[in-house]
Amino acid sequence: MDVLHLIGRIIFGGYFLYNALNHLVLGAGALTGYAQMKGVPAPKAAVYGSGILLLLGGLSILLGFQPRWGIVLLILFLVPVSIMIHNFWAEEGEARMADTINFTKNMALVGALLAFLAIPEPWPYSVGG
Repeated sequence: MDVLHLIGRIIFGGYFLYNALNHLVLGAGALTGYAQMKGVPAPKAAVYGSGILLLLGGLSILLGFQPRWGIVLLILFLVPVSIMIHNFWAEEGEARMADTINFTKNMALVGALLAFLAIPEPWPYSVGG
């Protein structure tokens, strides 16, 4: 089971790290424009700030290093983004469908993060554990 936990952490943490790369390098411009369109204050700073949350949180999960802090960082990313960016209740048509999917996906990720809190520390194969 320890190996399965590690594989799950690699996949789960890697998901957030990929999104951090997108926020900080690959898609920063497009994400900034989208955040601006959604009315996010200081959209460029919000995109880079959220990228840092994704990076630190994703690394924490992947490495098992201070996972409770990583979980907090990722929840601090997911909840505001879900409310501000994926506000499906304010959309119509295809935009409503896309935001509904992303909102519910983010809430599922929050649920998974909360479930991770039940795993005793140190996690198997963790760095610094």
